[in-house]
Amino acid sequence: MKPIRTRTARAIAVAVVAGSLALTGCSGGNGGSKGKDDSKSQKDAAEQQDPVAYGDAAASTGPAEEIAGAKSGGFINVYMQSDLTHMDPGQIYVSDAGQFANLVHRGLTNFQEDDEGNLTVVGDIATDSGQSSDGGKTWTYKLKDGIKDEDGNEITSADVRHTIERQYSKVIFDGPTYVQTWLSGPDYRKALPDGPYKGKHLPDSVLETPDDKTVVFHFDQPRPDLPQALAMAGYAIVPEKQDTKEKYDDAPAALGPYKIAEYKSGKSMKLVKNDQWDPKTDSVRHQYVDGYNFTSTIDQPSQTKRLIADQGEAKNAIQFTDSVDPAQMSTVIGNAETKKRTIQGYQPYVWQLTFNLDRLKDKKIRDAITYAIPNQSMVQADGGRYGGEVAGGLLAPTLPDFDPTYDPFGKLKKPNGDPEKAKALLKEAGFKEGTKLTYAYSNTPRGQAQMVIIKDALNKIGFDVQAKEIDRASFYEQVGKLKNPYDLYMTGWGQDWPSAGTVITPVYDGTQVQDGASNYSHIDDAQVNELIEKALTQEPEEAAKTWEQAHHRIVEEINPAAPVYYSKQIQLYGSNIGGARYSNESSYIDINDLYLKKP
Repeated sequence: MKPIRTRTARAIAVAVVAGSLALTGCSGGNGGSKGKDDSKSQKDAAEQQDPVAYGDAAASTGPAEEIAGAKSGGFINVYMQSDLTHMDPGQIYVSDAGQFANLVHRGLTNFQEDDEGNLTVVGDIATDSGQSSDGGKTWTYKLKDGIKDEDGNEITSADVRHTIERQYSKVIFDGPTYVQTWLSGPDYRKALPDGPYKGKHLPDSVLETPDDKTVVFHFDQPRPDLPQALAMAGYAIVPEKQDTKEKYDDAPAALGPYKIAEYKSGKSMKLVKNDQWDPKTDSVRHQYVDGYNFTSTIDQPSQTKRLIADQGEAKNAIQFTDSVDPAQMSTVIGNAETKKRTIQGYQPYVWQLTFNLDRLKDKKIRDAITYAIPNQSMVQADGGRYGGEVAGGLLAPTLPDFDPTYDPFGKLKKPNGDPEKAKALLKEAGFKEGTKLTYAYSNTPRGQAQMVIIKDALNKIGFDVQAKEIDRASFYEQVGKLKNPYDLYMTGWGQDWPSAGTVITPVYDGTQVQDGASNYSHIDDAQVNELIEKALTQEPEEAAKTWEQAHHRIVEEINPAAPVYYSKQIQLYGSNIGGARYSNESSYIDINDLYLKKP
């Protein structure tokens, strides 16, 4: 899962003075607070490692459990730096759109989260999390009664089939590929190149709809994670009658508690209640407020400033996927009343400097860059201890079997890099002083600040870094092109559920080297590919060892992406917002439980 702060957005405040980098908002090296360190730790992250439970029909039956003290009415104001990356479910693989999806879309399954952050997969439009047979190769879903889209059209199994099959077409280029590849292999698009749009379908031996209420998935091997995959926003339902292909991204039809009333691209969006949503069919969501007013032109410093002031419309406002501005962190954390209006959590994301292996082919060059990166400076610029921790590897502390001692590049001992080691490697590689490197970055304050840090560090070891700015909303789309003109770019990735396979498979599997895929480095290593195939057929305990073996080979022997830092979250909200808490599932404010204390 891609975080949303470059397409995953957390801003950084920097100043460039006389050619040097001056970071603001970091007090005493502790991320802006001189008081007690109450930032989230790896112990907190470990609490998110528990396996996800699969819920039965009772757990999947609505309405959702009421939130104590919740009231109805009013509009919540949503602050964003830029527009959503996508609104078409099939294109959603970024966390800003994932937040939006829980308000507007529904899938076969969804994640239900209890007060302690424990996750259970429940039936969303399905009656339960799924019934497996044939040793886990076959999964059957029955649809609930009374599920309708915003125009009152009843959702049937044909709509579910349509949702899956449209993801085979070129209309969809930016969403998850788990279910498609499990059903039809790595070259799944060849199985149905036009999707369902020319009247063809997958054979019943792959995807079967024996009646209007039943959907059956047939796999060639056990797929125990299917209920979790189907809970991703990328597999939410697109009703066949409503599908407008490419145009659907601008005006999707709602099945969830809210629908789009008004949308001004790049500026604003208004959600209002969807009167066709029946709470009796939904065990996850609520419909407490009348709607949401999104403004997508408020940068991170302005968001934080407004919410600190807590005046007027800001009292009813939230940060959607942005975080507290690092430059104002000490103000937020140092004031008890303001601090009460924050949510904190350890995110599943690992920020990494990704190498385009088609352009940076020498591993010694890649290793030199990795050693040169000042990881701690990147953390400090992103909120210090409240923003993250220096990363040793590419798997986050939120994953089971995380090894906190894994640190092949010595970042825990030298968190601000080892330029001398970097220069020695460059010399061994026959490096020529002044070699140009093209670094792509997102046009957010955070992306711009990271650019300054990276450029400064790499220029110091002899590179001539050419920085190329990309619009935030299309950042991953641009770096996701196989023929992109960039040598390196900062990307973030987090698990889709508690399995290393949901990191290694989409990002480092050589069969995923294609336009629009998440293999941004273009790594295609036979041994890694074999380990991925092996792990996917193993029981979880055995698979964990295989994933670890693959991880070590990727980091130590190939190095397609330099680990930079593990991400934390701290968000601020207005004093009239009720039900605010951190969601382990979304890694942001829990969008399902919010209400206004005084509507």
